[in-house]
Amino acid sequence: MDPDPDRPPAVPEAIAFVASGAKSAQEARTELVDRYGNVPPDEAEVIVALGGDGFMLESMHRYMALQTPIFGMNRGTIGFLMNTYEAEDLPHRLARGQHQILRPLRMTANSDGGNRLDAVAFNEVSMLRQERQAAKLRLFINDRERMEELICDGIIVSTAAGSTAYNLSAHGPIIPIGSPLLALTPISAFRPRRWRGALLPSSVKIRVEVNERWKRPVSAVADHNEARNVTDVEIREDPDSHVELVFDADHNLEERILTEQFAFG
Repeated sequence: MDPDPDRPPAVPEAIAFVASGAKSAQEARTELVDRYGNVPPDEAEVIVALGGDGFMLESMHRYMALQTPIFGMNRGTIGFLMNTYEAEDLPHRLARGQHQILRPLRMTANSDGGNRLDAVAFNEVSMLRQERQAAKLRLFINDRERMEELICDGIIVSTAAGSTAYNLSAHGPIIPIGSPLLALTPISAFRPRRWRGALLPSSVKIRVEVNERWKRPVSAVADHNEARNVTDVEIREDPDSHVELVFDADHNLEERILTEQFAFG
């Protein structure tokens, strides 16, 4: 039976408050715990993360396996993934929030010496030159070669949620949240000079091989996990992992991404 649309949403009683090390975040956590109590994250109905976008991303990784909704409140700088900080009436605010499922990318990076790193990224996977010379990369989509050689400072594979971060700074496209797309964006492409990247279905497998890697070493980064001196990297959306974020109904993530497309400042 479908839920009664006229029934008010359930107000969470078990809330876990976690905070970055910033003074403002720690002070906010103390105030909220005094008001509403606190439970461990693995016993919570919702986790409230206090800090900036970096701490929110860290919390998404740390608590992903719990599958507990996360509500961020900004005690940092930009706070794109965060709601505004207000201590009043928080349980009802959580009950009225809109939920958004985000699926990460999974990166498998092979390095010289047989090392291998498997990691997930909610924002982007980046491949970056390690030294003064530009990287030379070979691109495959679903095992079909699409570009024999891209000479550049690196490339970014971005999710919709991450498309307004590093990807946007590299002049990549903003992707509406919920779109089944990934952005493949070059960083300072030298050859082919006019290539600006591609929008790809989120179902594809992307593989990048490093040409002349002894002379032009490259690192691969999935959010905050890095592999050095990589030989090849495979990137695809991870269908078995997700995180559930909660946003205030009047300022959800979809609206934020739409607003960003009309911002010029």
